[in-house]
Amino acid sequence: MSSSYLPATTDSIAQALEAKTPAEAISILYRVLENPSSSADALRIKEQAITNLSDLLRQENRAEDLRNLLTQLRPFFNLIPKAKTAKIVRGIIDAVAKIPGTSDLQISLCQEMVQWTRDEKRTFLRQRVEARLAALLMENKEYSEALNLLSSLIKEVRRLDDKLLLVDIDLLESKLHFSLKNLPKAKASLTAARTAANAIYVPPAQQGTIDLQSGILHAEEKDYKTAYSYFFEAFEAFNALEDPRAVFSLKYMLLCKIMVSQADDVAGIISSKAGLQYVGPELDAMKAVADAHSKRSLKLFETALRDFKAQLEEDPIVHRHLSSLYDTLLEQNLCRLIEPFSRVEITHIAELIELPVDHVEKKLSQMILDKKFAGTLDQGAGCLVIFDDPKIDAIYLATLETISNVGKVVDSLYVRSAKIMA
Repeated sequence: MSSSYLPATTDSIAQALEAKTPAEAISILYRVLENPSSSADALRIKEQAITNLSDLLRQENRAEDLRNLLTQLRPFFNLIPKAKTAKIVRGIIDAVAKIPGTSDLQISLCQEMVQWTRDEKRTFLRQRVEARLAALLMENKEYSEALNLLSSLIKEVRRLDDKLLLVDIDLLESKLHFSLKNLPKAKASLTAARTAANAIYVPPAQQGTIDLQSGILHAEEKDYKTAYSYFFEAFEAFNALEDPRAVFSLKYMLLCKIMVSQADDVAGIISSKAGLQYVGPELDAMKAVADAHSKRSLKLFETALRDFKAQLEEDPIVHRHLSSLYDTLLEQNLCRLIEPFSRVEITHIAELIELPVDHVEKKLSQMILDKKFAGTLDQGAGCLVIFDDPKIDAIYLATLETISNVGKVVDSLYVRSAKIMA
């Protein structure tokens, strides 16, 4: 960076655009920002220079320089309207967010900006930076800090009745409670977000986010048909905007189809016009799970989990549902295998199902306790003893019904006698 500044004119901006290397362009833009002129034209050119400079620094992955740029621009912020300051600050924070591996830097940057906005009494900007900070803390799994920050922020925003920001914060709070597995509070926050959204115009991306969260909460309650509808709405919104979250909405749609035992529909959805745009590891993972479910094959299921670990096990929403699906598949397979036997070695069942003996033994004992079948484990002999289903004699049910009817007759006679005596 040179010590001599350049005039804040369109020629200087053009010179930066024509620069042979990004480093040269960055140097020119820094020199434009050093110009002390504060005329209306100069301020407008400087705003453009800041936008171009933040884009270049992001492309060069210079996150620390972006942070220093925000500090350097503080005197400049006193010369321009507060709304423009908010736009520039949020733009630079967004630029840092696009650089991979900068979550800690983003948190410290937001904390610095919150302190600065407090000192400068810029309430509008502070509330938005605090909401961004809460989202970053949640991504960093610092849930208690994020919840404390949101609790105080939500009261303040409700008092000001800023509906658009309120939708953001309520939605964020819903995600936070869901991460903490507090489903009732997650639903309450989502309802609050929907109520606020109904009173204003909500951008399509924001509406898609609300639908996506609604789908996740309905899926958690095992209401997969309703969840599918919400995921479809979210997918349509994100697909129209070419938002990268569209593929996740589509992935969760496929998950719902698998969970309601309609795995055969998965291939059709993937090969549809909308699905073909997003063909990749995310959809391949769901197709592998659907194939395993259709064939009721635990081996294929485990192969899918191993081959697509990042897409299945590292996605908390998919992992949560696939673990219950795996248990269901395992129970169905075990019931099918033990059906012909009255007494069978556990090792033999483990060989047939191709799973470790201790894993099979643990699952069988759980199934006996859950009364999935009548039997007992003879651990001394290493065998499973299966009992015949006890036949309930119809006379017992008939006797109970007769006694119940006699009781009703006696009660009715007692009421009549009481009336006569009165």
